[in-house]
Amino acid sequence: MKNVIFFKDADITSGESIVVYGMNMEVREGDLVYIVGKVGTGKTSIIRTIIAENPLKSGEAEVCGYNLARLRRRDIPMLRRKLGVVFQDFQLLMDRSVEANLDFVLKSTGWKDREAMDKRILEVLEAVGMQTKAHKMPHQLSGGEQQRIAIARAILNSPEVIIADEPTGNLDAETAEGILQLLMQINREQGTAIVMVTHNRSIIERYPGRVFETKNETCKEI
Repeated sequence: MKNVIFFKDADITSGESIVVYGMNMEVREGDLVYIVGKVGTGKTSIIRTIIAENPLKSGEAEVCGYNLARLRRRDIPMLRRKLGVVFQDFQLLMDRSVEANLDFVLKSTGWKDREAMDKRILEVLEAVGMQTKAHKMPHQLSGGEQQRIAIARAILNSPEVIIADEPTGNLDAETAEGILQLLMQINREQGTAIVMVTHNRSIIERYPGRVFETKNETCKEI
């Protein structure tokens, strides 16, 4: 199994401040990995480093074959094409339909064949059970439906890893369970690695995986 994420002695920053010192982490193909810890301990900063929003100040790091220490700005879109990112607050474009949201991502990641794009949009909507919602606007959808669309967006480019930052944080328990089952199905059936930030330990009990904890300016596997 190859690594899709690799950190060695990496310092993780938030702005100019180091929030996690000397992090070591390996995420392999098909892994299910959780990052847990109290608010303000660097969990989201780790995510921002993985998706190349935060620069790597020191140490070694590689994500989907890209060396973060030597990453050129023009290569960031290609790195992100290999990642799927799901946020707590969905981050859909509210001024356009579900279909247009997905189309925007395909265009921005280099797709040009209209027929292939339409086919892929239908495939991902079917995968998340939202094929009848293509022409809806985000505000016409429930929170759970919006998060399903966000997951559809995340898998458009068949990513090697899905990064999920508190993906159920804004959802009621029943809706959250449906979202978790969907993510686990993608992990199991497609072999897509998942790195999930969560404060909800019961998720880990129901869906066991490897666990990293941020505490005292460190991030270690427990």
